[in-house]
Amino acid sequence: MALAISFNIHGNALRLVPLSVALLLTACQGAPTAELGVYLVDTQAAYQDALSKAGPGDTIKLADGTWEDFEILFVGKGEADKPIRLMAETKGEVFLTGQSNLRLGGEFLEVSGLVFKDGYTPTGEVIAFRQDKETLANNSRVTEVVIDNFNQPERFEVDSWVLMYGKNNRFDHNHLVGKRNKGVTMAVRLQTEASQENRHRIDHNYFGPRPILGSNGGETLRIGTSHYSLSNSYTVVENNYFDRADGELEIISNKSGENVFRNNTFFESRGTLTMRHGNNNLIEGNVFFGGDADHTGGIRVINAGQTVRGNYMEGLKGTRFGGALVVMNGVPNSSINRYHQVKDAVIESNTLVNSDNIQLAAGSDSERSAVPIDSVFKSNLISNADGRDVFTVYDDVSGIAFDDNIIANRDVPDFADGFTRQDLTLSRASNGLLYPDADIASGAPRDLVVTTKDMVGPDWYPKAEPVVAFGSGKTIAVKAEDNALFEAVQNASAGDTLALAPGNHVVSKFIKLDKPLSFSGGGQANVSFERTTLFEILDGGSLQIDGLNISGKDSPDNAGNAVIRTSPYSMLQNYRLEILNSNFTDIDINHSFTVVKAAKGTFADYILVEDSSFTDVTGAVFSLDAEIDDYGIYNAEYLTIRNSTFENIGGDIVDYYRGGTDESTFGPHLEITNSVLKNVGKDKRNKSKSSLYIHGVQVTDVSKNKIEDSAPFVINHTVGEPKTRVTDNTFIATPAVINVELNSGTAPTAIIENNTGLNP
Repeated sequence: MALAISFNIHGNALRLVPLSVALLLTACQGAPTAELGVYLVDTQAAYQDALSKAGPGDTIKLADGTWEDFEILFVGKGEADKPIRLMAETKGEVFLTGQSNLRLGGEFLEVSGLVFKDGYTPTGEVIAFRQDKETLANNSRVTEVVIDNFNQPERFEVDSWVLMYGKNNRFDHNHLVGKRNKGVTMAVRLQTEASQENRHRIDHNYFGPRPILGSNGGETLRIGTSHYSLSNSYTVVENNYFDRADGELEIISNKSGENVFRNNTFFESRGTLTMRHGNNNLIEGNVFFGGDADHTGGIRVINAGQTVRGNYMEGLKGTRFGGALVVMNGVPNSSINRYHQVKDAVIESNTLVNSDNIQLAAGSDSERSAVPIDSVFKSNLISNADGRDVFTVYDDVSGIAFDDNIIANRDVPDFADGFTRQDLTLSRASNGLLYPDADIASGAPRDLVVTTKDMVGPDWYPKAEPVVAFGSGKTIAVKAEDNALFEAVQNASAGDTLALAPGNHVVSKFIKLDKPLSFSGGGQANVSFERTTLFEILDGGSLQIDGLNISGKDSPDNAGNAVIRTSPYSMLQNYRLEILNSNFTDIDINHSFTVVKAAKGTFADYILVEDSSFTDVTGAVFSLDAEIDDYGIYNAEYLTIRNSTFENIGGDIVDYYRGGTDESTFGPHLEITNSVLKNVGKDKRNKSKSSLYIHGVQVTDVSKNKIEDSAPFVINHTVGEPKTRVTDNTFIATPAVINVELNSGTAPTAIIENNTGLNP
């Protein structure tokens, strides 16, 4: 076979390629032959030259390898049966890194096989179906393209991964995973007539895990915006798989009319498919598998003419606006960006199995007082194994006609007719869904085809798990010697466990974690540190401590030390922290010494504390109050403390802050149970004058604790309908709980009951 020599992308290495390929490489210096019509290019300059020559039916191939800082502008005019194609030489072997992106402009263009990774877009989007405001893409397609953790360096710098403009475009079989910074993953834009009534198709895509953002701005898919929400889009969203798309309350935010959402699967995704704005949309044949995960929701109905039929919802645990099925109240004469009244809604032939909440007239208050009207709720099947009543009715629902609905194995609700009890047994069918053994017409269709993970995205790119579990790697023995622990961390891999030998471990350097690691000591490893912090969690890092005795006695005499802190800079990746069976002492070398301190722009998926003790701390134990801008941002989704002891703590055991009045997040969450607080919160530098300070926390459970000789709890409610319970505690020589409603003007709503010994 004849061979020719070719330079690689960087121009500094040689390769041998078949002569036929060499002809393709040289073809980019002139027009391709009629027989070939293919340009294989190795450089950005060669790409530009090929683009200037490509016409209908031609293909430009990017050579395999890494293309750094490549802003691809793909413009041209193909034909319906002869699109101009831009593709990878080999699917999945062309990597766009650094500051790279893709813009399409023109007619009948097609892009495929590219991977965006290890970088971020220098503009507001990674892929845009337009060159500029005047030159849009029409009748074009992006298929089998990957965007993998291609995020801005700053967590709250806003961008979008895919923006669709123009008309009659298709986005299919793509893989989008790991959107960590603020901004919608994908959106359809309608701000000009040239992009309205667009008839786009979004299908067979893998919308992979999107971690909790911890603020508004984390939607996975949005169709339209509030300003243009009374315009029609005619976009079809079908056969996509949403895998743990947890960014915020709205997984899909529909903000336009005449769209179709059909046969999509939502797997353990927090939030809902939300008809936020726009009328006459169809939501049909979608499947929601909650897996009993916290805040997993289904469909939220707002506006006029929405049809919700033939959907299947199982194991959804969401509440309020994030319930399995939510019908909202509207605002009379609503402005375009508020809540329009539900009217002419048809909710029929849906199945809800073991899903906790159907909310009717949700959000009812002095502003949202327009109840649903001229709507029907019929032929639905509702079954819960625990026999619970799933309905919550917040206002007048006489404007909804209920008919031919079946409630399995429990008495029917009493707020309306149109429900029948049937004692049913459900079995799982070949499509993975539960159906009654009896032949009944109500509920989702038996021939519903479920979109599964293997049906979506490019088949050549793996759908990897996003989190490395603690203890999933090897175990590394660490001797009680100088620098042994530091060196072991440097040599460890993600998921490894460092087993500290009994004895004294004195750490003279910062232990910086950029990977998940576990540290175990069996209760016999004593750790002290000579720097201002022991552990610093960096981007990519997570920490588990089990059975360590940690002392601050060797730390420098410096105000504001911390045993564990996050990076002082914004972190894109959420971290996890577990403190188990461990003891913290002598955290008092100077004032304001904290145990765990989170910095602004950092976020924990969870912090778990079990069977641990904290003694002689001059500052707070958990300082999660860096986000003080009142933008609805906070530092941790869950803080859980169980069976632990706090004694002689100068500050609060927890400072937990989430400001603002936005309703787009589920957290923060706080649990403190079966624990002891003694002499907490009385240091003169403790500005809150409390032993527990929580501001804007959405879910709080403080129960079965003993609180002695401590400052009071201070609980500030700021937004939504927070669920706060302070119950079954024993208070000794401690003032009463202070609960303030800062914005609602209502009486305090925290449930404070069955406590003993509270002083007024």
